[in-house]
Amino acid sequence: MLSRKGIIPEEYVLTRLAEDPTEPRYRARERRARFVSKNGNCNVAHKNIREQGRFLQDVFTTLVDLKWPYTLLIFTMSFLCSWLLFAMVWWLIAFAHGDLAPGEGAAVPCVTSIHSFSSAFLFSIEVQVTIGFGGRMVTEECPLAILILIVQNIVGLMINAIMLGCIFMKTAQAHRRAETLIFSKHAVIALRHSRLCFMLRVGDLRKSMIISATIHMQVVRKTTSPEGEVVPLHQVDIPMENGVGGNNIFLVAPLIIYHVIDANSPLYDLAPCDLHHHQDLEIIVILEGVVETTGITTQARTSYLADEILWGQRFVPIVAEEDGRYSVDYSKFGNTIKVPTPLCTARQLDEDPSLLDVLTLARGPLRKRSVAVAKAKAKFSVSPDSLS
Repeated sequence: MLSRKGIIPEEYVLTRLAEDPTEPRYRARERRARFVSKNGNCNVAHKNIREQGRFLQDVFTTLVDLKWPYTLLIFTMSFLCSWLLFAMVWWLIAFAHGDLAPGEGAAVPCVTSIHSFSSAFLFSIEVQVTIGFGGRMVTEECPLAILILIVQNIVGLMINAIMLGCIFMKTAQAHRRAETLIFSKHAVIALRHSRLCFMLRVGDLRKSMIISATIHMQVVRKTTSPEGEVVPLHQVDIPMENGVGGNNIFLVAPLIIYHVIDANSPLYDLAPCDLHHHQDLEIIVILEGVVETTGITTQARTSYLADEILWGQRFVPIVAEEDGRYSVDYSKFGNTIKVPTPLCTARQLDEDPSLLDVLTLARGPLRKRSVAVAKAKAKFSVSPDSLS
């Protein structure tokens, strides 16, 4: 259209007919889908579930898992339906006993002051909610009315118990406490005790502690078995360590959890060039413990993709002693600094330990130079005695 108007010359206009349909088109590979999101939600969609009746076998858990609008709608409809059902029963009892016809019924009605369906509905609400305004009541004339009164009270108590239990469980769910358990945005790989280590930082924002806190880590990646079976989400457990050793942690202050990359680690052949978003690698971290205030077990999860792992960096210290107590600066929770780290895999480092000697020689002159500068500064410093 632009060429017809003379804006662009004809020889510079390219049409789709000039393209070769057989020529392959290259498209950048999208980032790997997460198995677990950063906030801990599992990125899994369940489809084609045929046995839907299994959810009704555990009604309480189903109601707790529902969203708040659906839960409140179900409880409201439960109350309304029960009130209407028993209102119909009370109206039928009054109709069968002849209490609705003025002047023709017995002298003592089954339920006093019931003259229509509206009055029967009001009496049903009074019975189930135990309001008792005093205008309507059951008499000794009809034993069936006494039986219906007992049944409606039992049904009302069951609905109230289920409602209160679901509301308590929804407000005190374990994932609410997990909102204050935080992980560092990035993980790092650096040397610790002359070994390559995968490290991350975890912290708790609340003063109430997590009792018996344990931490686990899994590597999720696509693998193929020797028989040719493709496993899209192959999960491998790898040990995590902390300052005192083992998986149990005392999470009163932020801790750096690390995993030593040795021969038994699935990260043994991981190189710095593999840390990009095309790499099929995801590391899932799970923190689990008991909430001190409620006694409910909680679990916090996060994951790190390959491009969220920083090679050759270390977390900066955030715990300092001030005025006789320890203070934590959470503004530096995820800050890292670069440290000398060999640009090779852990396997290559084990096969050639001389790579660590190169780093030692590289740090040696800098250390000597800093000491010499410090001595030179001390040589020309002025003491307080000379000023006096």
